[in-house]
Amino acid sequence: MYRRSFVLLFLIIGKVSSAIAQETPLWEAGLGLGAVAAPDYRGADQGRTYLLPIPYFVYYGKRVSVDRRGVRGELFGSARASFNVSASLGPPSSSTNGARTGMPDLDPTIEIGPSLDIDLDDGADRNPSLTLRLPLRTVIATDLSHWHNVGWVFLPNIALHFKNTGPGGAWDLGVSTGPIFANKAYHDYYYTVRPEFATPTRPAFDAGAGYSGASVGVTLSRRFDGYWVGGFLRYDYLRNAVFDDSPLVRTPNAFYAGVAFSRIVARSSESARSRRADP
Repeated sequence: MYRRSFVLLFLIIGKVSSAIAQETPLWEAGLGLGAVAAPDYRGADQGRTYLLPIPYFVYYGKRVSVDRRGVRGELFGSARASFNVSASLGPPSSSTNGARTGMPDLDPTIEIGPSLDIDLDDGADRNPSLTLRLPLRTVIATDLSHWHNVGWVFLPNIALHFKNTGPGGAWDLGVSTGPIFANKAYHDYYYTVRPEFATPTRPAFDAGAGYSGASVGVTLSRRFDGYWVGGFLRYDYLRNAVFDDSPLVRTPNAFYAGVAFSRIVARSSESARSRRADP
C-alpha cells in the first residue's frame, strides 16, 4: 500500500553518511525532493510513481537525537536502549484500482507511536551495529475534514547498519527485516469486502487480526558537503497473512523503490561531539 513506501521514504530522510565526528554539526536542516515507486497497496497488482517534497533534519544531543530512526531519547540512562517516537504518512487509494472498483476510496493515513530500540552489541562506535526495533503505531485516516482511527500496526524488526562503507568509504548502508502484525480494524480498512460491495468476481471477505506479512528493506545514503542523497529498496511477502484470501489481494509480492535529494540550508556552528562531551 502507499503507506509502506512513504514510511520507508521518511525513514531515510534523516539518514547521515558517517558516524558523529568532530566536524559534524549539532544539527542540520534542509529541503529537497524524492520519488517513490510503489503498488497501490500491499497485495495490489497496480502501482504508481510519486514525486514528494523531502524535509531533512538531524540533531545529535547528549540525551536526545533526531535522525533516520526518528526522535530518540535514552532510557534510564542506558545508551543501549532508547525510546523512539516516530510518525509516517500514507496517501489515499481510490477505486481506480481494478480490484477496488466500486468500493469507497481510502483516505490518507497518519501513523504515530512509540518504539523501543535495543542495541544488540556493545561499544559506542559499533560498525556495523545491530539493533532490535519494536515500533507500535496507531493509524489515523483523514482527508482533513474528518478523522477516524483505523487500527494499529506492530513492526518488530532487526536492523543492521554499516557506516562509512561503499565507494569512497562514505556511504551508510542499512538492512532490516521482520514480520508485521496488525489488528482487525487495520486489516478491515484495506482488505475487507463488505457484502454490499461483493460481486461475482469479488466475494465478500472479513479480514481478521494477526500476521500481516514479512518485510526486508535496504537503505543507502550519503551526506556530501551541503546536500544529502539517499535511496531504498523494499520487498514485502504476504503469503500466509490473515488477509491472504481477500479478493483485494492480487499478488503476494510487494516491491518498493525510492530516491531522494535534500539541500542542506542551515546548520549549527556547535559540533555534536562537543555537546556530547558536556557533563
